[in-house]
Amino acid sequence: MTVEADREAVQAPSQQSLATSAARNLATTSKSVPQNQETSSRWLLRMLPWVDVRGGTYRVNRRLTYTVGDGRVTFVQTGGRVSVIPAELGELPALRGYGDEEVLAELAGRCEQTDFAQGAVLASAGDSKDRVFLLAHGRVEKVGTGPYGGDTVLETLADGAYFGDECLTEADASWECTVRATTACTVLVLPRSDIADLAERAGSLGRHLEAVAALPQQRTNTYGEAAVDLAAGHVGEQRIPHTFVDYEPSPREYELSVAQTVLKIHSRVADLYNDPMNQTEQQLRLTLEALRERQEHELVNNPEFGLLSNCDYAQRIQPHDGTPSPDDMDELLSRRRGNKFFLAHPRAIAAFGRECNKRGLNLDPVDVGGHRIPSWRGVPIYPCGKIPVTDARTTSILCMRTGEDDQGVIGLRQSGIPDEIEPSLSVRFMGIDEQALISYLVTAYYSAAILVPDALGVLENVEVGRWR
Repeated sequence: MTVEADREAVQAPSQQSLATSAARNLATTSKSVPQNQETSSRWLLRMLPWVDVRGGTYRVNRRLTYTVGDGRVTFVQTGGRVSVIPAELGELPALRGYGDEEVLAELAGRCEQTDFAQGAVLASAGDSKDRVFLLAHGRVEKVGTGPYGGDTVLETLADGAYFGDECLTEADASWECTVRATTACTVLVLPRSDIADLAERAGSLGRHLEAVAALPQQRTNTYGEAAVDLAAGHVGEQRIPHTFVDYEPSPREYELSVAQTVLKIHSRVADLYNDPMNQTEQQLRLTLEALRERQEHELVNNPEFGLLSNCDYAQRIQPHDGTPSPDDMDELLSRRRGNKFFLAHPRAIAAFGRECNKRGLNLDPVDVGGHRIPSWRGVPIYPCGKIPVTDARTTSILCMRTGEDDQGVIGLRQSGIPDEIEPSLSVRFMGIDEQALISYLVTAYYSAAILVPDALGVLENVEVGRWR
């Protein structure tokens, strides 16, 4: 090739038509609305029956529950806080029959809540027995020395049990065995020094500890509620018993919680960039999505009203072998009538599916609003990514009965609030500042209530990372 030919090849234009990148500047492209990875199915918000709350507070009245004499200590649970009913201290043999309510209330107030991790040692054999342990939740083992010198489990204690109470009457008592937590435990601890201090100031307590009396049995039904005296099957003019239905003197009240944010949009964006999509509407849509996601998270995890924190300790069970087996799910179902649905993390559902596969069982799907949802015994299992999975790859599975008429779990909200765009959710215009920023206050009010303890059950410490 000659030099002239080379020069002509270099000068020849390499582009012979309009580039697509330039053409798009003059064309209207097809586009989607802004996408959001945070959005989930939010089955809990969809399936909970919502009750309209006037005045922002919902009170749950129940029959009085009083189960002194059953050998187990009963606790009051408010969110993540646990306290012992003062009269329930009468379950301790050394306090049985003691009736000074003021002293019992002070003893109950001196009980300190302590959380122990799985495997923690609460007391060691040979140590001085200087405190009383009240096991509010969890499971512990008393470990002693076996006939051949190895460790052996002498006894397993669960919710409502107590140990170390011998120190109330024996100053030199020591632990005959080691007490070890087999699950995470919530324990109330009452030091012997506090008891001795009260015994010095309250002579009645000191005298009682010297001569323990028997506590008369309280008449209750099988659920621990104050009994209603009835006569049935009688003939003639038999005397009819007199009775009344006693209520809890201090019922639980749920106040509506709030989730809020201030959405800011520049006026220039709102004025000029609204074709083909309204920028204000899209900003608000994405903000509401995040708000609803946070609302569901709070309904599951909030320490004051969240379902995980407020499930009654008697309704919490542990898996037999760590993984969620069909037997464990059956046990969870059997704890309550009228189960409406399970709620589980997707990894827990997968783990349960693996256990079913090993046994040749199927999770038969049910149709819910056009969605095919896996179920167990006909009860749908809804996924919920808000249920936490711990670093140890354990999680929880919830099972609940819902509805106010069925004494179940309900959602709480208040409709008719100012500037409402959805029930109990409002968007208020807050004005425009000197930087030309338009502000909107976005607010959601909500809470949840468990009307009776057996409305909600939890299968705890479920392993989701075991494959075999």
